[in-house]
Amino acid sequence: PCALICTGGSGPHANVVLPKQNTNSCANQCAQTAFRACDADVSIQGSVGKAGAYTQGVGYFYNYGCTTPGNQSESFDEVKADDSAILRGLAIVYYRFCCCRVP
Repeated sequence: PCALICTGGSGPHANVVLPKQNTNSCANQCAQTAFRACDADVSIQGSVGKAGAYTQGVGYFYNYGCTTPGNQSESFDEVKADDSAILRGLAIVYYRFCCCRVP
């Protein structure tokens, strides 16, 4: 099985990353754009600051399937999150994103 996507590195188009709506699936969200095919639903938590080495961890992620909303907590929804929590680096949650491509 593919760790994240089986189609990575193929196709003539750039791919897009969309902020995931907490109550929707990535399959549905991708289908509403020109990038209709969903490759992944991922949640990412990044570190603040500059990496000092190529072996230094700078964040964490989970990958999910495209067909269900998954965890519907608003705290994972970047669009609904409080601006100050994101811009000041105060958030300690994972934000979820849809990885979409042109089929």
